[in-house]
Amino acid sequence: MSAKTRGEIILNKYERLKQQIAFIVEIDKMKSIYRQNYITQGSRNETDAEHSWHLAVMAMLLAEHTDMVVDPVRALKMVLVHDLVEIDAGDTYCYDQQGLLDKEEREEKAAERLFGMLPPDQADEFTTLWQEFEARVTPEARFADAIDRLQPLLLQYHTDGRSWHEHGISSSKVVERNKRTKEISADLATLVDEIIEDSIRQGFLPR
Repeated sequence: MSAKTRGEIILNKYERLKQQIAFIVEIDKMKSIYRQNYITQGSRNETDAEHSWHLAVMAMLLAEHTDMVVDPVRALKMVLVHDLVEIDAGDTYCYDQQGLLDKEEREEKAAERLFGMLPPDQADEFTTLWQEFEARVTPEARFADAIDRLQPLLLQYHTDGRSWHEHGISSSKVVERNKRTKEISADLATLVDEIIEDSIRQGFLPR
């Protein structure tokens, strides 16, 4: 190998590192994107970064409760990647019908810009993970989707339905939002039903 070739390899590796670092710095913005849910202490709203971290831990812990074989590592990757697009697109509240109208378009543009910051092979990987989550076809994507719905339900339950009250959310909407859980896990579906029913009994959620 010539000295020129070795130099090109070193340069290319360094350029790759610079792209990766630029992306890492860019996604720090996730820490400033606030969601509608409150953290369990009730002191403030949860951020996207906190939500993604929480989901990653859930993916590690709860995969054993699925009714089909799930690769928890792939699911973990998906939940860490899926909300990165909100750096550009913003967080769209799941019950905001108006905001949902152009959500797909906004997020596709965001994915193209953000993942395009990465080296091509990693840009492809992140894009594939994001698209897989959005399609909700594979067992891993369906599991990731189920815990993405369960996590805010847990926060609502442990803050007395504070955000539900603020937005006038009814139990029928929450039931509809979480019905897909039955497709991936009977155990998690039972938990969801118990939380919703107890939330109604305690007045956190209007029937």
